[in-house]
Amino acid sequence: MILIGLFDSPFTRRVAIALTLAGHTFEHRAWSVGADFDRIREYSPLGRVPVLVLDDGEVLTESSSILDWLEHEAPHAALLPPAGPRRREAMRLIGLVSGAADRGVAMVLERIFHPEHARSKALLARGAVQVEGALDALDAACTARAGQWLVSDTMTLADITVASYATYLQDAVPLDLARWPALAAHVARCEALDVFKRYYAPFYLPQPKGAET
Repeated sequence: MILIGLFDSPFTRRVAIALTLAGHTFEHRAWSVGADFDRIREYSPLGRVPVLVLDDGEVLTESSSILDWLEHEAPHAALLPPAGPRRREAMRLIGLVSGAADRGVAMVLERIFHPEHARSKALLARGAVQVEGALDALDAACTARAGQWLVSDTMTLADITVASYATYLQDAVPLDLARWPALAAHVARCEALDVFKRYYAPFYLPQPKGAET
């Protein structure tokens, strides 16, 4: 199978980590949604990543859809509790950090496409409130678990997603996770693992055409 997208995308990164932990191997195509937009659109009309091309040629897009396929494809290596309160808690945490990452992406795009004098201060301020509120809740969840994995005795997709997305927010927005010490400790624990190191790439902020470098 083929995974398309750069690993500075938290969405591509969490898929790569999950695929590897589930025992899947893949060819990686490090295509950028900027420089390789048209090539990506040959597989996904949205031109977004990640894109997973299965061995039979079927194309899956959006990390949530890819991970839904993975959960049913490899139930022996399930990365979420099957049901009940633990699964609901995992989905709550994934929803919080996914919303924060979405707001982070919007804030980054505002910086890419608008010069400083033309940026929406209201949009950036609202985004900051949303991101910080989500991280407050995630820090409380990490505190409650006292250094354990977030919803289970083993790492789950909640841990993978929280760490991948929080690292993106730290690198790209950027923000200092030290304000959320329990969350920062959880992220550091995950990022120390070989599978996280393998699929990490520093965030690169592209310059729009005509911008100063």
